[in-house]
Amino acid sequence: MMIKIKSGNSIADAVFVLAEKKTNLNKFGFNKTEVEYIKKKSESGDDLITINRLSSLAFVLLIDEYFEKQEETQLEWLRIQGSKLAQTINHHKYKSIALQSAVGNEDWLLAVAEGCALANYSFNKYKSKAEKLSLNQILIDAKVERNAIQELNNLVEAVFTARNLVNEPQNTLNAVTFAEEMKSMGKAAGFKVEVLNKKQIQTLKMGGLLAVNMGSQTPPTFTIMEWKPAKPINKKPIVLVGKGVVYDTGGLSLKPTANSMDYMKCDMAGGAVVAASMYAIAKSKLNVHVIGLVPATDNRPGENAYTPGDVITMYNGKTVEVLNCDAEGRMILADALAYAEKYNPELVLDFATLTGAAAAAIGGYGTVFMGTADEATKLNLKLSGNQVHERLVEFPFWDDYAKLIKSDIADMKNIGGAVAGAITAGKFLEKFTNYPWMHFDIAGPSWNTAADAYRPKNGTGIGVRLVVQFIKNLTK
Repeated sequence: MMIKIKSGNSIADAVFVLAEKKTNLNKFGFNKTEVEYIKKKSESGDDLITINRLSSLAFVLLIDEYFEKQEETQLEWLRIQGSKLAQTINHHKYKSIALQSAVGNEDWLLAVAEGCALANYSFNKYKSKAEKLSLNQILIDAKVERNAIQELNNLVEAVFTARNLVNEPQNTLNAVTFAEEMKSMGKAAGFKVEVLNKKQIQTLKMGGLLAVNMGSQTPPTFTIMEWKPAKPINKKPIVLVGKGVVYDTGGLSLKPTANSMDYMKCDMAGGAVVAASMYAIAKSKLNVHVIGLVPATDNRPGENAYTPGDVITMYNGKTVEVLNCDAEGRMILADALAYAEKYNPELVLDFATLTGAAAAAIGGYGTVFMGTADEATKLNLKLSGNQVHERLVEFPFWDDYAKLIKSDIADMKNIGGAVAGAITAGKFLEKFTNYPWMHFDIAGPSWNTAADAYRPKNGTGIGVRLVVQFIKNLTK
């Protein structure tokens, strides 16, 4: 556990005080010279002020300019300041920091802790001489509920798990080992996990998943996870569905653009969101019945690979004319979405690195979403996204777009035309749902080419905090 409540006699390598300009900092152990230095820096416009005491560090964060901001803006700013703390502490090779507040509001202090913890991440598994991050304890020196601390630790651990899964190379994380990882997560957090093998998938006639897998020498898997408390608040489950393409070459429609395959190990980021969210929900014992579904395979141009022009019969009996083998994510998601019907769900949320169109439209600054849930659900999702700064942008979902995926020889084709690629992908998925449903295209924010505050370079774990916040909000 990285974040803890500070005990009376524990001493940290660094201290942090959330304060106002009028705060009497002498009460927090700052001497006259340090107070004068803090005043001088604040007058020059600095908010986060660092004092190097040679054997330790002290930080003061002046909140004055943010008192009147919206709560979501305040919390994100505080997380970003927390990420700066982690960077500085690791640079100085210190191990711990104690967080205090002179302005009350424990939620603000928790936001600083969250940003600090989320920034304290590295993926050095395959480095022979990896330099480990030194920070290993964030101590909260305030009256904070232990349950809030525990939930925050669970959330950070889940985000790190999602990042690790996305960063793991395909030669060690294929469809089978991905399913094994989810089984281990279920055992650790206390939720049920069932993994369907290729023979079972064939029996179910999941044509989309089987078609994408045809070019691979590794069999597909279909993982079913379930967290069901004794008396959940929902009579019908919420189902999470995640795209688990562990590596995507584009299949026979080989990705044409330069460097486009370099990071395609991240194409299972949607599956990572679902698995890691299930972990956090179960670990925190949130009183909501949740089911997770992750179809998994790689997409390769093997000798038996499915081809443009093929007609595939899906799990629900509908037929799809394949016109692009690189539009594979929707093929495996469609089977999983149709399978979700058996649970009579209250709501289904799917997460996928589905289209370059979504990434091109809004970049990594938010997640494109669309679907058929009611306006109240959409609003709750948007609010949850704003709370954790995983913002949602709703795209239009007019039936006009469905015309773009009409096929001459099958029920539909798996790709639209040159316009509205993210939306036509969503309209394709809609054909396999008959329940309230929302689709989240995380192609933009799931992978960073450079670190951004508490979101690291490479796998970001985006989506986990959104899902967990949404589920927590349901319990309130």
